Amino acid sequence: MTHQQAGDCPMSRENDIARKNKRLMIGCVLVVGFMVGMSFASVPLYNLFCRVTGYGGTTQVGTAPTQDAVSDRQVTIRFDASMNKGLPWQFNPEQREITVRVGETGMAFYRAESVSNERTVGTATFNVTPLKAGQYFVKTECFCFTEQALDPGQVADMPVSFYIDPGILEDSNLDDTNTITLSYTFYRKKDVEESEDKKAAAENENTAALDSVQPVN
Repeated sequence: MTHQQAGDCPMSRENDIARKNKRLMIGCVLVVGFMVGMSFASVPLYNLFCRVTGYGGTTQVGTAPTQDAVSDRQVTIRFDASMNKGLPWQFNPEQREITVRVGETGMAFYRAESVSNERTVGTATFNVTPLKAGQYFVKTECFCFTEQALDPGQVADMPVSFYIDPGILEDSNLDDTNTITLSYTFYRKKDVEESEDKKAAAENENTAALDSVQPVN
C-alpha cells in the first residue's frame, strides 16, 4: 500500500504542475493583451473616462452655477497646451492664467493655427493638476473631443468656460490648493483612428492566443 501511494505521487504532482502552468499561461496572455490594448487605446479610453468621472485629473461637465454659489475664496487657473508630434499646428493658450472665485464662471481662449499645406483635423484631450482637483473643475463649454478642421494657414480661437464647484470648500484635502492648471493636448485625427485600429487588432490577437491554449485533462 505504501509503495502504491509513493508511485501515485509523481503523477499527481505532474497534473498539479500542468494545471498551474495552464493558469499561469492564461494569466500572462490576459495581462499582456490588456497592457497592449491599453497602450493603443489611451486616447479613445481617455475620451470616455473624461466624460464620466473626475478621477485622475479629468474634469466634470455641467451647467453654469447660480450666483448664490459664489464664494470669496479665489483660485488661480493656469493654462497649458501641447500637441502630438503628428499634428502640424501651433497651439497655445491666449492667456497664461486668470483668477476666479469658487463658484464663479470663468472663460479662457486657446488658439490653433495650421502650418500644414493641406487640410488637417485634430481632436483635443485635457486634464487638470493637481489631480485631486479634477472632480471640482467643471466645464460648461469646451472644444475637447470634437473634431477641429483647419485649412492651410487657418487660425481658430477656441473658448473654454468653467467654474470651480463649491464642493471644494468642504474637501479638507484641497484646503491648500490655490492654483489649478488646465492642460490640453491636440492629436491628429488619423492618429486616434489608428490607435483604435491597433486596439482592435490587439484584442483579436489576445483572443486567438487564448483559443490556442489547450485544456489539460
